[in-house]
Amino acid sequence: MSGALAAQATRMLGGLELGPVGARHVGRLAAFDGLMLEATGLQLPVGSCARVIDADGNAARAEVVGFRGTRTLLMALDQNARHSCGARVEPDSGGGIALVGEALLGRVIDASGKPLDGRGPVAAHLHWPLGGIQGNPLDRARVTQPFDMGVRAVNALFTAGVGQRIAIVAGSGVGKSVLMGQMIAGADADVIVVGLIGERSREVTDFLETKLSGPVRQKSVVVAVPADHPPVLRLRAAMRATAIAEYFRSLGKRVLLLVDSLTRVAHAQREIGLSLGEPPTMKGYPPSALGLIPRLVERAGADSRTGGSITALYTVLADGDDNADPIVDAARAIVDGHLVLSRSLAEQGVYPAIDVGKSLSRVMTDIVTPQHAASAAAFKRLWSLYEENRDLILMGAYREGSDPSLDEAIRRHGELLDFVRQGQKERVPYDAAVAHITERFAR
Repeated sequence: MSGALAAQATRMLGGLELGPVGARHVGRLAAFDGLMLEATGLQLPVGSCARVIDADGNAARAEVVGFRGTRTLLMALDQNARHSCGARVEPDSGGGIALVGEALLGRVIDASGKPLDGRGPVAAHLHWPLGGIQGNPLDRARVTQPFDMGVRAVNALFTAGVGQRIAIVAGSGVGKSVLMGQMIAGADADVIVVGLIGERSREVTDFLETKLSGPVRQKSVVVAVPADHPPVLRLRAAMRATAIAEYFRSLGKRVLLLVDSLTRVAHAQREIGLSLGEPPTMKGYPPSALGLIPRLVERAGADSRTGGSITALYTVLADGDDNADPIVDAARAIVDGHLVLSRSLAEQGVYPAIDVGKSLSRVMTDIVTPQHAASAAAFKRLWSLYEENRDLILMGAYREGSDPSLDEAIRRHGELLDFVRQGQKERVPYDAAVAHITERFAR
């Protein structure tokens, strides 16, 4: 009988390969303060996932975020989880990876990769590290080709390049989402990855129905984590969206990555850092919050090995319209260009409300013709002249004829605003935008 059982076990398990298995460390919950858990006897590195199992058998997820003496500090991933002192804490494999694959296209998932669109499980089985793959900086290709954004002002005045990282800086309610929707609809991209971080649930639904409707939806992946979720999940959502974009780049795809918003990602890291006891520095941000931005942004760009690229757009919320905010400064320092939205233009009904004088593309001169660059420079000069003398003009203190250049700026001010203004459903291809500005503003 025993021989028959042994033979049956051999047939069933003969093809199973078992690798070396180390010791499985299981800890106990010793303290619980808000979202921060303290466990004893648990030996896991930072970034690992664990499960907290209470006496009634209910399991809740958590992530290792630090250490305090011999205790392991974890941040809860599940809201409203009920914990009890002495609960079992055990490792949970797979916490540092993202499941990727073509099956993600057209889907909406959360920070853990679970579907939110009610269309069943996501059949993605390939693995990609959440933190990305550390590569050689010399493998990063130069930005040499224009990227069609479908927005006239961006294409003509702040031409984006394939693999460029761009920050959209604005206060609340000045049209960031509108501009992102226009770029999504008009972008010349193979795959679009959207990370909606810390948004209101209503805005997530609105974004999906108005900005990602129609054919665009079928080539898009959305990672959504609303504002009421724990900070670790908001942070993981940004990392997962970037990891998915990296995977498609490795296939040679032209990827457009949108993260809305980078500020809320920094807010999530601020909550974690302050809970760990980090000292608050500029405006309450600990060093880890400011250090997170370059680590996340630097993962985008063009890859010379595969020919793929990630052109990234990061919205940055300027609290109180303060463009000197620490997050705004940190983002501007690491990206390859920034679009500043003006509340004054929004109040005038000019959308997208791009402040031409304060916006910049650092790669534009490398990817456009000299005639295009000269025409854009002439446009910006007229715009800046008018803005510098706006108060004098509105008060009637300026006398016509005193400055021929300023006279031209005043005469053509309406034309400048009309050039920037674009309907929400309107798409202006790159070639049309270039032809328009070179025809009207050539020098």
